[in-house]
This record gives sequence, structure tokens and C-alpha cells, in this order.
Amino acid sequence: MALRRILIANRGEIALRIVRAARSLGVETVLAASGADRESMAAREADRTVVLGPAPARDSYLNPRLIVHAAKATGCDGLHPGYGFLSERSSLAALCAEEGIVFVGPSADSILAVGDKLSARRLAKAAGVPMTPGSEKLDTGAQAVAFAESVGFPVVTKASAGGGGRGMVVARDAKALVEGFERASTEAKEAFGDGTLYVERYVERARHVEVQVLGLGDGRVLHFGERDCSLQRRYQKMVEEAPAAAVPEATRARLHEAAVSLLSSIRYRNAGTVEFLYDVDRDDFYFMEVNARIQVEHPVSEMITGVDLIQLQLEVAGGELPRIEQRDINPRGHSIEARIIAENPERGFAPSPGRIQLWRPPQGEGVRLDTAMEEGALVPPFYDSMIAKLIVHAADRLSAIARLRAALDAFTVEGVATNIALLRRIAAHPEFIANRLDTRWLESVFLPQYREPKEA
Repeated sequence: MALRRILIANRGEIALRIVRAARSLGVETVLAASGADRESMAAREADRTVVLGPAPARDSYLNPRLIVHAAKATGCDGLHPGYGFLSERSSLAALCAEEGIVFVGPSADSILAVGDKLSARRLAKAAGVPMTPGSEKLDTGAQAVAFAESVGFPVVTKASAGGGGRGMVVARDAKALVEGFERASTEAKEAFGDGTLYVERYVERARHVEVQVLGLGDGRVLHFGERDCSLQRRYQKMVEEAPAAAVPEATRARLHEAAVSLLSSIRYRNAGTVEFLYDVDRDDFYFMEVNARIQVEHPVSEMITGVDLIQLQLEVAGGELPRIEQRDINPRGHSIEARIIAENPERGFAPSPGRIQLWRPPQGEGVRLDTAMEEGALVPPFYDSMIAKLIVHAADRLSAIARLRAALDAFTVEGVATNIALLRRIAAHPEFIANRLDTRWLESVFLPQYREPKEA
């Protein structure tokens, strides 16, 4: 049965994106907002807004029982968690199931199966998906060193319960691994409530490539091509592209097959992303993790395939089979997304909350802006400082870069500091244009060059 009314337990551009996708399907929306977001653009466009609590996320967006209560109290039959916050918490999906509310995402069992990285690695191994040599759970630095010596340095520690760079330490020798292990475990504990670590062999020249999928819940899984998310700072993505132009066609097909095989094995339902590390030197790839939700960078997949992934999420959650099959999904052209962030790169990327005094976004053919910002809007200090996603699409990668550069040149924001000038420099860099990138390029090559003139 199709969904009738959904609660949106999120904020900012993704909340607005869900409101508009739901409206296009005739689904009513209730926005669950914090006190800081009660007058946001998403709140104005939703059919109704309920205030969960004060601004801190722990009192609003991170309170599962409060969120489910809000859904029941407003007569919602579905709940969309967006991304971040509680979107990958199996406890929220389970609570929805207990209360008879459709969770717009995977089942609680699926989230548990892929949400823990060690569990996900075991699933990937059973499905025959390639993986870098990695350990099971490790309790001490000494255990980590013993494993590292068996596979060879360098290695990287990873948190079993989460990602985003938390709990990650690259070690090139035993001393560095012992020194970093406890620090990484503490960081993981603080970030995810679980300090469990494991260790993998570190790939020196790697690209971050991920496959967008949609599971139908009966073992069938559709894929929408892959994305290259190699431009990262402190393991946080800054620029994303689709397709991954540096990956050979034969390897690309194997990537898609691996992602579909892994999630078919658990009868995955709804949107997800299977992330891989692509070894440039070996032309091979290794499984990293599954993100059991819609991703920030999903628009580039939408642009090359012509589908609305949020609409598909809502249809699948409501028990409707999508109107497309795999043979209907034929990626065309090239798309690039640049994250516009309210931060000051000249001051160590410090967040820059405040009120937007001037907002002049770019427009034109092949230009899309996902945002909930406008002149006079307040960028609060309580949450992630991304304020927009600038997405472009063109016939090929070089044309898309030209369109991105023009759009960034036309983008004017005043009142808060942003990373727009930094993005302009990235888009104009010869190595970016030539696609000679890896996951370390931004921090090891570009940023040192970017800072030098400022210090002169």
C-alpha cells in the first residue's frame, strides 16, 4: 500500500529534498524539526511542522523515541530519516516496526548486518567480493602489530561501528601503530559509542569508488552506476563525480556485479551504497563498507541516470515496485557535485555560522543546486556546516568541469565564510582536470600549494 503521510526526521537540504519528492507523489509531509529549524525553508514547504525539542541534536534529531512518538501523534504511516543523524541506526528502524510505521530505508536486520564493518566484511567475503587483507576485532596495539607484520606495513586502523575518518590511523611501522591504536579506539568510542577497531592493509594510491543501489527486498537489486569520491579532506568528501571516469570498463562492470551480489545475499530493501577502494596501480578494487541509507552525493547518480532516487525510496517503502528495470538504467554524460560549506579555509576550515546577507546562486543549463538556504537564512552553529550542493551535468567530464567552473564563478554568498573560492581553485587545477587524483591528493598535493601564497 502506498504511503499516505511521512515524518521527515532531518533538516536542511535533504529535508527539503524529501518534502518535494513526496509532494510529487501525492504523499503528505510532516517535518520533525529542532527549535533552531522551526522557520526553515523545509518547515515552510512541509504540510506540517512539529518541534521535537531544543537545538542540540541529542534533544531532537538523535532521540528515536521522541521521533517515533511525533510520527504516531501526527498520523504518519512512514518515516524518512534522510542521511546522518539516526539514518543508519537499527534501533530506529526496529522501533518503527514495533509501532506499525514504515521506515523508509532498510530493515533493522539489514542495517545490523551491514552497519557493523566487521559483520559487513564477513558478508562480503561470503558473497565473493574482493577485500583488502584485514583482521577481526583487535583489543590491543600489540595484537594490531602482530597482524600488521603478517600482511606487511603500511596498515590503517578502522572503527567497526562507523566511518567518516573517526578511529582511522595510518601506520607505517610498529611504533606508530602502537601509539595510534589507543587514540583511534578512544576517538571511535566518543564518536560511535563503540571503540572496537580492526586493521586493514593500507593502499597507497587509491580512489574511493562507490556503487548506488536500490534493493527491492526480494533479492533483486538495481544499480545506478558508480561514483568517484576521491577528493577528501580528513576522510570527508568534498567533490564527487559520476561515473568514475578513471575506472576501466571491465573493472566497472565487476564493481557493479560485486555491489549487487553483496546486497542481494541479504535481500536488501531500499537505497544503499556499497563503497570500494580502487587500487590504481593494480587496477583492482576492495570492499570497504555499506552505507544503508541515501547518500549526500546521490544527485550525481540522479543526473546521469535521469531517476529520482528519493521518489524510488518512497515507492519501495510503500510496497510499490519501481517502474524501471536494470535494462532501463543507462547512464549518460558526466556529473560533478561540489559541497558548499560554511567554513573558512583560511582559518583552518573553522565553521562559520551566521546569517546569510547575500545569496546569489548560479543558474543555467545543466546546473542544479540542492539547498535550503536563501538571503536572510541563519546558518546555525549546532550542526554540520554544509549549506548547499552544487551539481552540474554535461556530455563528458571536461565539459562538466567547464560548467562547474562557470557555476562556481557565478556563486556569491555574503554574511558567512564559505569554501567557494577553494572549490574554484580545485576545479581549475591541472591535475583535477586531467583526473590524476587519489584519496590523498587534496591534503598531500593541493592544500599545501593552496596555503603557500597565503603565508608569503
